[in-house]
Amino acid sequence: MPGTDRPPAGPATREQRAPGTVDDARSRAATPLLDLLTQQSLDEDYVHVARRRATAGEEPPRGVRAHRTAAVVVAVFGVLVATAAVQTARGADEAQSSRVVLVERVIERRDTVTALQDRIQELRGEVEDGEQLLATVTGNRLTAEGRLRRLQVRTGFIGVRGEGARVTITDAPAGGELIRDTDLQLLVNGLWQAGAEAISINGERLTVRTAIENSGTVVNVNSQPLRSPYVLSVVGNRRTLQADLLASPSGLAVADLVTRFGFGFEMVPVEELVLPAAAPRVLRHAELLVDADPREAEGDTP
Repeated sequence: MPGTDRPPAGPATREQRAPGTVDDARSRAATPLLDLLTQQSLDEDYVHVARRRATAGEEPPRGVRAHRTAAVVVAVFGVLVATAAVQTARGADEAQSSRVVLVERVIERRDTVTALQDRIQELRGEVEDGEQLLATVTGNRLTAEGRLRRLQVRTGFIGVRGEGARVTITDAPAGGELIRDTDLQLLVNGLWQAGAEAISINGERLTVRTAIENSGTVVNVNSQPLRSPYVLSVVGNRRTLQADLLASPSGLAVADLVTRFGFGFEMVPVEELVLPAAAPRVLRHAELLVDADPREAEGDTP
């Protein structure tokens, strides 16, 4: 209408297009995030509802109805926000609880691993001690077995094979002097002194229990009667036995007897001899003392 004051037509200025823009930005920046989300969501819901009704030709709600709708929407959104907050808090509590449980399990497993490592060290030490003990016992066993074998060979309770010499001694010819038990004893002692390891006379293996004694004109060895010629099989060093025998006191005495009474005597080296073990004998009048001192049993007690 003429006379009406109206601003001239033309493009609107920035302030006219967006009045209060600076103040609105400052207000939004100062608003808490949760309130801002709530307001923005409500505004967008109102705009959406208004557009839908405008399209459908409905009139916007007025008065109390509009306020009730807004209250319902706010209440629903509040419930949603509260539910989300509760779930978030519950999730945080569960996460914290799970973390505590995991930490406790880690500590428990760490203690278990430490205990197992300590046990491994203890078992390793026990194994080392056992190995040392086994080595000691094995060494003692080998030493004992070697000593036992030497004793068995020397005492005649095991068969032997090896080089040595064969000694033959006979009575004097033409009804001359007969060899007596003392003569054989001198010869046997001389052979032991010369380094003999095993001796047999006419197949009778000499042991620590062997007795060489006369019974009339017969010499008994291991209670078995023997007659001339007496053949002694001697296991030892065949290269030195004869020389060592003649160098021993008993060997010199035997040489004197051979010369004085005319006994036949021959000693030849042999590459291999086989001497059987002595026949086992059962004690008839002796009782074994299991707990007795071996020195007392051998008569070595001072």
